[in-house]
Amino acid sequence: MRGLTASDDSDNGDSDRGGARDSGGRGATDGRGRVLTGWAASTTTLVGLAAFGLLAVGCSTGGTGTRDEGPAGTQAVAQVTPSADPTSTAKPTPRIDPVALLKRDPKVSERVRTDLKPCSGSEYPVDTSYGTVTGGPSADVVVNVMTCGDSVGVGTYVYRQGGHGTYENVFAMEQPAVYGTIDRGDLVVTAQVYEKKDSVAYPSGEEVITYRWADNRFSEHDRVHNDFNRAVGSGEAGLPESAEPAGN
Repeated sequence: MRGLTASDDSDNGDSDRGGARDSGGRGATDGRGRVLTGWAASTTTLVGLAAFGLLAVGCSTGGTGTRDEGPAGTQAVAQVTPSADPTSTAKPTPRIDPVALLKRDPKVSERVRTDLKPCSGSEYPVDTSYGTVTGGPSADVVVNVMTCGDSVGVGTYVYRQGGHGTYENVFAMEQPAVYGTIDRGDLVVTAQVYEKKDSVAYPSGEEVITYRWADNRFSEHDRVHNDFNRAVGSGEAGLPESAEPAGN
């Protein structure tokens, strides 16, 4: 191996020196040319690496190229606290026992109190509504008393809450087929109008009376009278046949 190495070195040395002797200056130029070519290649490689490094730095730090935004989900997300529902904090309307209230109310007639009995089990023919009709701090109570057989109203009463949880009767209407409701802060009482030959199911008309609270009492604000068609409901005729459009 040593011999082969020495021979190779000797040949290379002779060739280089021979080239210098035979060609003079041109031979020297060829030798430097080879050396300069290798240096230029190395320099080009270094410049390319440096340019790549600058490009990578530019992309990660700014400029118009691709940006490295870092790992996803690292930015803080603002948390929004839902606003409290005003209805969830409102106090529930206290419920009353309408039957007990009616039975101890001296403004309720003796006949109504005596006839007020359960229809079946412990269910009384009483409807109760809660709302604002007198402008007080607490809900008012509208109580309607009906008959068990045909659910015809016999009395409408309005109670306003006073001190110490007591209730005061501020309105009473006792007549056949009367019913009171709360409509946008007004008390609306509907009374059916019957003539001598009218059945309970088919009155001749109705009176719709609107009351408003003023000066610590209810005053009539509006009255509407409706007359019903007496022919409606008197027969047992079936539904009318549908007429076909003309020209078909």
